[in-house]
Amino acid sequence: MSRQLVLDLPVRPALGRENFLVAPSNALAVRAVEDAAQWPGGKLALIGAAGAGKTHLAHVWAAETGATIIAARNLAGADIDRLARQGHVAVEDAEALCGDATAERALFHLHNHLLGMDGRLLITARTPPARWPIALPDLASRMQATQTATIEPPDDTLLAAVLVKLFADRQIAVQPELIAYLLRRMERSLAAAARLVAALDARALAEQRPVSRSLAAQVLDSPDP
Repeated sequence: MSRQLVLDLPVRPALGRENFLVAPSNALAVRAVEDAAQWPGGKLALIGAAGAGKTHLAHVWAAETGATIIAARNLAGADIDRLARQGHVAVEDAEALCGDATAERALFHLHNHLLGMDGRLLITARTPPARWPIALPDLASRMQATQTATIEPPDDTLLAAVLVKLFADRQIAVQPELIAYLLRRMERSLAAAARLVAALDARALAEQRPVSRSLAAQVLDSPDP
């Protein structure tokens, strides 16, 4: 069968509150993020594996509080005073700044300015701050004192719901039997779910086939689905 040219068009994820799926694996983290008024010292570190939902939850929090979201790697070039005046800030992928002296100083000053004005600082990362190789001692002590909320690995219920959502984001309708089949054979992570749905979509477009169990079997059996 001839293969169709596949355009690498971006898929816009749905990041609103109504699209965030709450399950036992993330319920405690959701509750902690929602209770920003009670964050010790006005800060919280949201911890979870890649694709666990940290970015989505940070966007929900930002939408509800008016917070600004910035990637840690962009802190070095940011206007920290202006950023702090926003009142609430979420710093994404905070481990990325470890070892970058300029970025570490930027987070240190953001932390002090923001919390000095009774703002709120949400930090997302894959590992707890106590495990980060921070070179700046003052920043290290402040990060180690940050309360953490962890998104645990997903259970079947959450994985199934996420698969349905990921297909819906791509305007693909799938049968429950396909979801059950994928759950039995896929890697147990939300990041893997995202990669699998993207691979199925790409293969279906290239071969002009519907997303089906037979197509899923081929994708799952491929070296890098």
